[in-house]
Amino acid sequence: MDWVPSNVIDALASSHQLGIFTHIATVPPLRVWFGVEDIPITIESVDDGGAIYQGGGRLIGLPTLEVLVNGTADAVEFTMSGIDPATGAAVIDSIPAVRGCDVYVGITTLDDYYQPMSQIIPLWRGTASHTTEASPTVTGQQNRTTTLGLAIAAGGETRSRSARSLWSSAHQKALSATDKFCDNTSRMARGVHPVWPNY
Repeated sequence: MDWVPSNVIDALASSHQLGIFTHIATVPPLRVWFGVEDIPITIESVDDGGAIYQGGGRLIGLPTLEVLVNGTADAVEFTMSGIDPATGAAVIDSIPAVRGCDVYVGITTLDDYYQPMSQIIPLWRGTASHTTEASPTVTGQQNRTTTLGLAIAAGGETRSRSARSLWSSAHQKALSATDKFCDNTSRMARGVHPVWPNY
């Protein structure tokens, strides 16, 4: 059996649509692909039979994925932006613990009907480090949005730690799931004047 099927090689040599798939080995596993609809597909020796990858929407950009070289681990961050705050909070609260979980990224080409032409071809493996949450400053009538991220280190060991100089709701809830002390820290930025209560 070829590592990359010949029909995928032929498609890669011409104009093609690429499917990018991510498997995070939490319990239960999180399986997402960057497209629409759910697809029954597997990464050989990673997924059990009957695995379904959920559509995560359109991928705007993918960070450069590098392998462990000379003991130096590269760290990347996968982000989703433009999420309303309520949905972002629900996502943060619902995902299982990711620190130390294996993360696999794989590809395959898609046919004219946007269906995979093969099983997922694994390309890269990393170790999940921590989730991030940020909200850009809003002005005027703009709606507040949230950007969620997952930091991943290449190689078998994660060496990155979340920055504690910028406290966010996600940092505080990692310490205490019910603590809402940092829920509005994103509004405390230059150009934003929070309304303080009078006691």
